Amino acid sequence: MDERPPFLDEHHVLTGASQGAVWQSLTDLLHARQPGAEVVARLVGAGPRGDGPPGFTVADTVPPQRLRLTGRHHFSRYELVFLVEPDGDRTKLSARSYAEFPGVLGRLYRAAVIGSGAHRVLVPRLLRGIARRAS
Repeated sequence: MDERPPFLDEHHVLTGASQGAVWQSLTDLLHARQPGAEVVARLVGAGPRGDGPPGFTVADTVPPQRLRLTGRHHFSRYELVFLVEPDGDRTKLSARSYAEFPGVLGRLYRAAVIGSGAHRVLVPRLLRGIARRAS
């Protein structure tokens, strides 16, 4: 098994939905069609769609608490860990990102995805969408 890539960042959102409802919303994402994401995954060489969203494979789950996705393509190796935790009368949904970007092309890809701020915008948006669907 590969060693976990370096930590990148963590984002979270609080919701009034139950832990079970948030977990269901999160796992529904695994089966959702995402045509734009499928195209991007093919373009960067992520390979055919597996058991996770485009570009990802489900590495392990601990329902209803943790979902760990891993992936790799020509420019990066990455891991996305979702945590669903009770927080008083609310539920905290977190996403921890880990990634490495080897070589010159990896550094360019990192600049495009991380340096541009796209990751910082898209991950919280994803979390808000999961929380909204759970409510």
